[in-house]
Amino acid sequence: MKKKYGQAPDNNRKAYFGTLSNYKNGQFLNQLLTPALVEGQNMLKVLWHFFGKHTDTEPTSPIPFIQTDLKRLRPEENVLVWFGHSSYFIQVDGKKLLIDPVFSGNASPVRGSVKAFPGSNHYQVDDLPDIDLLLISHDHWDHLDYQTIQQLQPKTGKVICGLGVAQHFEYWGWDKNKLTEKNWYESVSPFEGFQVTLTPARHFSGRLFNRNISLWTSYVLQTPSKKLFLGGDSGYGPQFKEIGERFGPFDLAILECGQYNERWPYIHSLPEEVVKEARELNAAAFMPVHHSKFKLAQHPWYEPLHQVTLLAEAAHIPVVTPQIGEIADLNHPVKAWEKWWEKLLQH
Repeated sequence: MKKKYGQAPDNNRKAYFGTLSNYKNGQFLNQLLTPALVEGQNMLKVLWHFFGKHTDTEPTSPIPFIQTDLKRLRPEENVLVWFGHSSYFIQVDGKKLLIDPVFSGNASPVRGSVKAFPGSNHYQVDDLPDIDLLLISHDHWDHLDYQTIQQLQPKTGKVICGLGVAQHFEYWGWDKNKLTEKNWYESVSPFEGFQVTLTPARHFSGRLFNRNISLWTSYVLQTPSKKLFLGGDSGYGPQFKEIGERFGPFDLAILECGQYNERWPYIHSLPEEVVKEARELNAAAFMPVHHSKFKLAQHPWYEPLHQVTLLAEAAHIPVVTPQIGEIADLNHPVKAWEKWWEKLLQH
């Protein structure tokens, strides 16, 4: 079914993109040169390594989850609930937000490949209340899932995304009035007292062969009582310090930590870089995501959590590590979180 691939930006969009400083020759640009692979590597070498033997890349026991009735949360509760990988739900100051939901159990256009780890795909669209605001960081398959997006259509009020990503939604039949697409450092006020600002990330986009024809982004979410950084996918770069200086301090930063490799160090952050990013953002605490659901790299599945918590503890930066479905209280996110992944390693 080709519908799931989405649609390239139309001519009107491309004409507008052509006026922007971060778009050239039909593609969006990172703030600094960002090769997909490190110097001396090529795709053949990477594939040879990828399909070689690597230990513990998938868990031997199901990923644990906690059953939380999201439809029965009290309106005054300010909470975050993670669904594995980069999908999470936020209820804050009376509004319900959903970020990068992928519930199909698959992070690839090829049926049966890149399947969710057992236990990690428990939550589905039917488990969600009506969503006031859906945020999409970029259009990669592990962040923009056609099946999930179509199921969300009747229960979602508004969508904010980077330039070009709304084209997919329009192609999939969404009401244009629900969709807002912006460039980096542009802001939207979706509700009274709320401001969403798109901020740079160091990554790329693309659902098939054409890369970077839509924008990838992180977000600064300012609500009446909270300031959150929603990182999306990003390699380390000067944008974190810049965002911290312009918008910090943050109550919580959600940062991708997983699916990294020394062969592609510019597009996904290593654990030591994630801790550095949290510090440069001036975040009171951070939560690592982009792990524990899909195998997209060769590191042990538990390594991102293991490494980043050790490094954060050494740096005295609080790290938030809930299980899938476990409530993280946004009013008090810092506590002695259980290192749930360690229990799986004892089996």
